[in-house]
Amino acid sequence: MRIGLALPHYGFSFPGSEPLTWPGLLDATTRAEALGFDSAWISDHFFLDIERYGGPPGLSGTPELFTALAALAASTRLIRLGTLVACAPFRHPAHVAKMATAIDLLSGGRLELGIGGGWYQREFEAFAYRFGTTGDRFAALEEQVQAVRALFGEEPVDLDGRFVRLSGAFNRPLPAQRGGPPIWIGGKGGDRLLRLVVRHGSGWNTVWRWSLRDYAARVEALRRLSAAAGRDPRSIRLSLGLYSLVGEDEADLRERFRAMQRWMPGAALDGTTIEEFATNTLTGTVEDCAGQLARWAEVGVEEFIVSAAPLPFAVCDWSMVELIANRLIPEAHSL
Repeated sequence: MRIGLALPHYGFSFPGSEPLTWPGLLDATTRAEALGFDSAWISDHFFLDIERYGGPPGLSGTPELFTALAALAASTRLIRLGTLVACAPFRHPAHVAKMATAIDLLSGGRLELGIGGGWYQREFEAFAYRFGTTGDRFAALEEQVQAVRALFGEEPVDLDGRFVRLSGAFNRPLPAQRGGPPIWIGGKGGDRLLRLVVRHGSGWNTVWRWSLRDYAARVEALRRLSAAAGRDPRSIRLSLGLYSLVGEDEADLRERFRAMQRWMPGAALDGTTIEEFATNTLTGTVEDCAGQLARWAEVGVEEFIVSAAPLPFAVCDWSMVELIANRLIPEAHSL
């Protein structure tokens, strides 16, 4: 199993309330590489608020996804860099394919391309993108994934869809990775999404809270759909991200949880017990978490993505990230 890190890249993302800066994001990425994380991931928003997580009102900014990854690719050597996930309605698939190809070439074949349908209505409306229904967004996702996958191939592409139309579309140079960067379809895992993974995806990614039982049931559904479509279920990769809280021992774990409560914007974790927070997250001592990772590996998870805070794409304590790197990554690599 590989271990990735959800990079801090919002105004709320850093320990000690440090502001979002480019040097801060670059430092987080190079730290992750130096610590031995296998991958680092950025999400795709124009802005984000954390009221839905219990945080205070207000908007937080972020760098643009693909330009940030291009710069990070030029500043790193080994770590894989990924989108978690690019929002399909925001860009024409030609731009996605060309940008992904450029980053893949620049990085020497280190790009992972996650794509999703989008969910945050506020930013759609702010920039005059049509939000539409869940079905509309998913239909756009289906066509974009099909188009991007085809544009990574050898031949010009024709596609006459509801959202995407291509006629002799041509993408050269080809990506560094044969067939293009792996395409991860992001979402909670309804059957329609899983069928899209089977048809056009390299794998399925989902985040940030999951029980092992519910996740295993969706994996079983994915494998049934794959077999029914004539695709080898073993060819479909699985990636999972969870909020993570890891301690050396029980006393250290509880102290880290208290520090996390103090860090959480708007005191949104006050009144929450560590047992409540632990539900459907990676929470426990090093030994406990190693056992949890082993159980996820048994289900088929090959890449586990750490969100080192009670919010996505945030790090509330770098010492916990270092503990995960030093103690859990070697355990995960042995799975």
